[in-house]
Amino acid sequence: MAAGGSYSIVEYFGGDDGYRCGYCKHENGNFSHGMWSHTMTVQDYQDLIDRGWRRSGKYVYKPIMNKTCCPQYTIRCHALNFHPSKTHKKTLKKVNRFLSKGEMPVEKHDEGHEGEPMDSVHEEGVQPPPQDPLKIDHSEVQDISTSPDTDTTNSTAPTTPRDDAAPTPAEKTTNVTPKPGKGADPNRPLCRKAKDLRKERRLQKEQQKQQEAVSSSVNPAPSKSSSNQPKSLEEFITESLPSDPLHRLEVRLVRSNPPSPQFKASFDASYQVYKLYQMAIHKDPPDKPTESQFKRFLCDSPLEAETAADGPDVGYGSFHQQYWLDGRIVAVGVLDILPSCVSSVYLYYHPDFSSLSLGTYSALREIAFTKQLQQQSPKLAYYYLGFYVHSCPKMRYKGQYQPSDLLCPETYTWMPIERCIPRLDISAYSRLSENAQAGDARALKELGRVLVLYRRTVMPYAAYARKRKGLNDEKEVEQYASLVGQMCAERILLYRA
Repeated sequence: MAAGGSYSIVEYFGGDDGYRCGYCKHENGNFSHGMWSHTMTVQDYQDLIDRGWRRSGKYVYKPIMNKTCCPQYTIRCHALNFHPSKTHKKTLKKVNRFLSKGEMPVEKHDEGHEGEPMDSVHEEGVQPPPQDPLKIDHSEVQDISTSPDTDTTNSTAPTTPRDDAAPTPAEKTTNVTPKPGKGADPNRPLCRKAKDLRKERRLQKEQQKQQEAVSSSVNPAPSKSSSNQPKSLEEFITESLPSDPLHRLEVRLVRSNPPSPQFKASFDASYQVYKLYQMAIHKDPPDKPTESQFKRFLCDSPLEAETAADGPDVGYGSFHQQYWLDGRIVAVGVLDILPSCVSSVYLYYHPDFSSLSLGTYSALREIAFTKQLQQQSPKLAYYYLGFYVHSCPKMRYKGQYQPSDLLCPETYTWMPIERCIPRLDISAYSRLSENAQAGDARALKELGRVLVLYRRTVMPYAAYARKRKGLNDEKEVEQYASLVGQMCAERILLYRA
């Protein structure tokens, strides 16, 4: 049974129909397998994204790599070994100049290159098929997931994802106001010149090496440095900020599912920024970014809030990281915190600040945040940027967050990106693993052991097949199980009508 005694519950849809591709604009060249996730544990989702799946709201999808027009490779950055490039340093200096003196760059950058590591989901327009029969009511899912054998009744199906469900009671969340003197927050009191701080840090280097983990503030703690070491990402983030900057930037982490009081209080302000962003950057008509679409796409999540003894203080699950400038929201990074990574879902910002390259800036802040969480939870060491699309030049910027790996679509092993590029230059789809003998270590071996949820009862597929003699859904279940892999198929419940 899954962590905390709960199961993930999914409904699987095939992948036969082509959709319009957001990268090359092919009308029906984009193919992916999809499933609706009623609820999901963070470990199951971690294992799924390590097999090429990704979520958009509660819809979880996997591109059909050898069939889709623009293959999308899962990409992860090694946060602990990350060093900012010249472009990254320029962006951090640009933002700090704005915060210190109010200097706003005049030139507009192509944000495709500048970095919106979370944009690929929306770019593709991946959404569940419009007539998804949602056979399980949201309230029932909770009952099933906590005690899978209890009695519940089948409900009639709404034809669209539930955006009218009553908000779940807010969880008690920790207040993430930065502690004095910690993090890259210009609000911190007793701020001194960066030069003096660096000098002091050099003297204290040895003690700091032993120092214990970081505060629960979401702002990255200044990192140790010595005269012969290159400056750390955290130092570049805080560099040259005076004690009384003209503008004050604060980064707040709020849990989006279940919604925390802070999330609810800032919901409307956050939605208004999203609306402006979609209209200005994605040219959406004013009636398209509705509140219910925003909720479905960026607030609803199948991920359960979880905490673990060896996990980060903030817990696992789905969050919004809000950038507050002088008391108002100017950007929001939508994040999932999982057992091995911070996974970026999306980024939106106020169009008035587009020349500050906030896509790049937020990605750098999220890498620093990942490093901070890793000090509390050692295995949480990666930053996932979504999909890398080599066949779409404006999506290649994700490869600049080095060192990074791409996921091989056949063996589900990770390969350093620099070894993959020559292969992808030759062919948009490539088996990235260099080991010709290697296979999928978690390939489906025993269909009978796949778990299904049938008539309120959890059972292995073998038992279900005996009950439903003559019903031929074996091919569909086999396809689903081979895509999620044997291990996940024995933990996740596949809903059967």
